[in-house]
Parts: sequence; structure tokens; C-alpha cells
Amino acid sequence: MRSIYLLWVFLFISLYFMVQQGPKREKLIYSIFFREWIFRFSFVLKNLPDLIDTGYYPLFLSATQNKKRMKQVLFVCLGNICRSPSAEAIFNSLIEKSGLEKELQCDSAGILNVHAREPADYRMDQFAQKRGYHLTSISRPVDPHRDFDRFDYIIGMDRENIRDLQAMARNKNDRKKIFRMTDFCMNHKTESVPDPYFGGDAGFELVLDVLEDACAGLMRKFQK
Repeated sequence: MRSIYLLWVFLFISLYFMVQQGPKREKLIYSIFFREWIFRFSFVLKNLPDLIDTGYYPLFLSATQNKKRMKQVLFVCLGNICRSPSAEAIFNSLIEKSGLEKELQCDSAGILNVHAREPADYRMDQFAQKRGYHLTSISRPVDPHRDFDRFDYIIGMDRENIRDLQAMARNKNDRKKIFRMTDFCMNHKTESVPDPYFGGDAGFELVLDVLEDACAGLMRKFQK
């Protein structure tokens, strides 16, 4: 790939010296033009690995390389203060442990906006911290126009979340991105991640148990 860039630089430099034989005014114009392009190519050469890793692809890169862009996952629950921020924290931990920070990224959101701009429920955060997770996300509602374009996987916590997400979907391609969290469980046989908001301590522990199992299964899917 570097040889392609070097070839382009060589061609521009050669053309630059050919233009220097022309009138003074044209020489000045082309000199500015070529300096700008030489600078751009030098920058790309120097930063090529980072540009590829962060998803920047010049037009002449192959379609195969374009497929290497970062995968995006969005976890969704009702209010985005208990289950989905916990899923985000757990999955982020797995991403870090697997060294996949440049390949996977996740976020969380809620069906409703009643808790918008609020931190995670303090009880959920306390139980999560006991297991080494920190719930740092701030609640926000799902934005269908932005989120269905940005994310590859949009994962609801229960049937109601899935139903609401299906209603938000704009087309068939959007609906293909919707999954249920427990579909990725490897050990727990349950159809949903139960909402712990009105329950006791056992409810918060159960949420973390199910999410750890499901997130591990989801990570395994990406590692295949």
C-alpha cells in the first residue's frame, strides 16, 4: 500500500518540475498546488496505520479493507439507568480484556426519555462496582435516525424493548439489526433481562448474572 502512495508522490514531483519550465505566474500557482498535495500525501504515509485502524479509507483502498471498520453495538432498555448501562459496562470490560478496542465499540440508550441526562441508578451502580464494573454512561433516549445508521447491533433487554425498537425501525435493514440480549446467553435459560428497578437486591444481582453470560456470548460471536 505504501508503494502506491510513493508512486503518486513521485508522479506529482515529476509534474511539478515539468511545470517549472512554464511562465512565472503559472509556476507560482502550481507551486502552491503541489506543495499542498505533497503535504497531504506525506501526512497519509506517516499516519497510514492509524488512519486504517480508525476507519479512514482513501477512495482507492479496496472494498475488502473497507469491511474492517469498527463494529458498533447499542444496548437498549426502558429508561437507560439499570440494565443497558450495565450491559455497556460489562461489554466494555470484555472489549478491553480481549484487546479489541479498535474493532468493537458500544453504547447504551433507553426507549423512554424520562431519565434523560441522568446517571445510572445508584443501586445498580453499587452492585456493579462490587464486580468491578463502573457505570459511567448518561441516560439518553434512542434516536432512530442516528442510531440505526450508526450501530450494527441494537440489542433490547426484553420483549417490550424489542417491540418498541421494531416500531422505531424505518425499514427492513433497520429491523435486521435488532436482537434480544438473552439470545446470546450461553448458560441462563431466560427470555429477558428482568427490570430490577422495583425489586430488591436479588433482582440487581440477577441482572448482572444474566448480562455477564449474554455479553460473553456476544463477545464469542465477534471473536469467531
